[in-house]
Amino acid sequence: MPKNIVRVVVPPGKTVLLLRGDITLARTDAIVNAANSSLMGGGGVDGAIHRAGGPAILEECRKIRSAQGPLPTGKAVATTGAKLAARHVIHTVGPVWNGGKRNEAELLQSCYRESLLLAEKLKLTSVAFPSISTGAFGYPVEKAAIVALSAVVETLAQLNSVSQAQFVLFDQFTLGVYSQAARELLSSGKFPSIGIDSND
Repeated sequence: MPKNIVRVVVPPGKTVLLLRGDITLARTDAIVNAANSSLMGGGGVDGAIHRAGGPAILEECRKIRSAQGPLPTGKAVATTGAKLAARHVIHTVGPVWNGGKRNEAELLQSCYRESLLLAEKLKLTSVAFPSISTGAFGYPVEKAAIVALSAVVETLAQLNSVSQAQFVLFDQFTLGVYSQAARELLSSGKFPSIGIDSND
């Protein structure tokens, strides 16, 4: 296993990978875009995905918005991956951090759960996530990592088609936080059947 990758084993036969990298290069069936509710593109991961994937992604986003309006926080929709290696982009809107008093954890959990359920509906096998809401939306990464990993491990174990989820994280600091969160989940006993392989 390459250096700086943490693998969380989720029975039966599922894995969650934590790694540093550029999510626009991920060779999974789908990558997840931390979108805004307008679906019209933006900065950060959102802008990078639209730039790398080309205008076909935005065109499909426009059609979705025209049909159903702005995307609510915690929900997810899918478009083509266009020029990306991934065949699909799953767009989800994370919560803006307001001190944890406005159901931010539940909404963030929903982003991951709804994205995986959509991938299952599309009969995909692998999905790559960024760290949703921890950039411009201000969600503290230490809190977000626990929510994200818990949601993904719990949901992944219930799916049939999707067998691997990746967290493709922008920098070494974020990877370190997610790696520590995975160890905390393991030691907490919340998911007694998971295991961790790490050479970071």
